[in-house]
Amino acid sequence: MTEEHPDKGSGYGNQNLDAERAVAEAPVTGDARVDDAIAGLSRLPGRPAEEHVAILEEAHGRLRDILDDLGPGRP
Repeated sequence: MTEEHPDKGSGYGNQNLDAERAVAEAPVTGDARVDDAIAGLSRLPGRPAEEHVAILEEAHGRLRDILDDLGPGRP
């Protein structure tokens, strides 16, 4: 790295952070409620980063609700 070119040598200078990223499809879990909760994550690509937290929290909340419904000791 040099003072004249601070990004040189870092490996980050030529990255396009806005480039589309490949998103793998989630595998089927066998529980429709879980599959629906995970399917909501498909809304992430193309959304602004500030919307990602709400989408992730929604999926997390739905998954927690499913676990709560199962209760302790239930598969």
